[in-house]
Amino acid sequence: MAAKGTVKAVALITGDNNVRGSLQFLQDANGATHVKGKIMGLSPGLHGFHIHALGDTTNGCNSTGPHFNPLSKNHGAPSDQERHAGDLGNIFAGPDGIAEISIMDKQIPLSGQHSILGRAVVVHADPDDLGKGGHELSKTTGNAGGRIGCGIIGLQSAV
Repeated sequence: MAAKGTVKAVALITGDNNVRGSLQFLQDANGATHVKGKIMGLSPGLHGFHIHALGDTTNGCNSTGPHFNPLSKNHGAPSDQERHAGDLGNIFAGPDGIAEISIMDKQIPLSGQHSILGRAVVVHADPDDLGKGGHELSKTTGNAGGRIGCGIIGLQSAV
């Protein structure tokens, strides 16, 4: 059972070529949000992993808008000062195509002014270069390629 005052959310991931999974989001008392879950159907290796601004999947993952970036910063690594709030780096899929995810981040709250509730989590086809690749897209998207899976982040029942 979640501690009093904690906020929980969930995202069901669907996408291309049988990409699927589920993620849980749990915001703790100090403001950090823990993202954990499993995504299957990925090609082995690294995949960019971001929170996008819109919870709109009317055109699949392409309608989720840009990375969530309420402070108008350049793209970067999760550990960088200069980064989008939604920049969560890369997830790693093993030879079986499964990525086990466990990320803690303080810039993706489930409550307050910059809440990620109602936004989308997106898995990309390629690795995120964390803004350091020198490609024209490095400072906006990490040159992470197409959107192969996504899900809308919604409140999770306490039951």
